[in-house]
Amino acid sequence: MTTPAMNRQSIIPPGTEALYDALHFSPATRVGDTIWVSGQVGIDATMTPAEGMEAQARLAFEALKGVLAAAGASLADVVELTTYHTRFRSELAEFTKVKDEYIPNRYPSWTAVGVTELALPGLCIEIQAVAVVGSGET
Repeated sequence: MTTPAMNRQSIIPPGTEALYDALHFSPATRVGDTIWVSGQVGIDATMTPAEGMEAQARLAFEALKGVLAAAGASLADVVELTTYHTRFRSELAEFTKVKDEYIPNRYPSWTAVGVTELALPGLCIEIQAVAVVGSGET
């Protein structure tokens, strides 16, 4: 029995090429129907963190949504979510509210981790995800 080849594809949405070239990582990698999305943070087009958890969470989820779309998936296809929080206990409820707006049902597995800092000063949230194309269809 032969197994079909699983082609590995780097997902580099328009506008993220400079990060790919400078920092040497793919915003996402797709193998078959599985997509691993690198951590997405709440920064604007000038790489400036938004003010506060809610604004950063919204930008991070919008970035996640864009990376997934470039890979042929949607937020509904997310099967695993890992989030990193610099103010874990004080901001978890606020983050969860935003998360539930973006992923309102068919909740993925979720691990939330408190950390001391993220890649840029001022960041308070980073979202990493795994998605399976088509798994969000009902």
